Amino acid sequence: MKIVTTNIDVRYAETDQMGIVHHSNYVVWFEVGRTEFIKDLGYHYAEMEKDGILSPVVDINISYKKPTLYGETVTLKTWVDAYDGLRITYGYEIVNEQKELCVTGRSVHVCVKKEGFRPISIRKYLPKWHDLYEEIKNKNS
Repeated sequence: MKIVTTNIDVRYAETDQMGIVHHSNYVVWFEVGRTEFIKDLGYHYAEMEKDGILSPVVDINISYKKPTLYGETVTLKTWVDAYDGLRITYGYEIVNEQKELCVTGRSVHVCVKKEGFRPISIRKYLPKWHDLYEEIKNKNS
């Protein structure tokens, strides 16, 4: 399974008064991981957007296991959990410095044309990306 890891230094601004990371920041961190995963494949969201294609989140799920704290460096693991040619589901895990599982999650995305915001076939509009995701999916099976 292809997994991309990203280290994140927990900043003070991401925490509440108790020094615990606010739950909304995990969604931002998932985006960081997803962007790094895609970069690792040789692609960039910015290039896709220049071509008029966006990849919005259509569903997201987060499960909180243990708080992450100000001053820690956490490790975010990102992978493709599912792919069907239209939807991409990314999986995420965040572990703290003690290697304890803190957060798990999944986000589901589609690709859409900027004008009209209708889902498009990744196979048709992004064939190289489709082939890579098919390869990843087959290796994960």
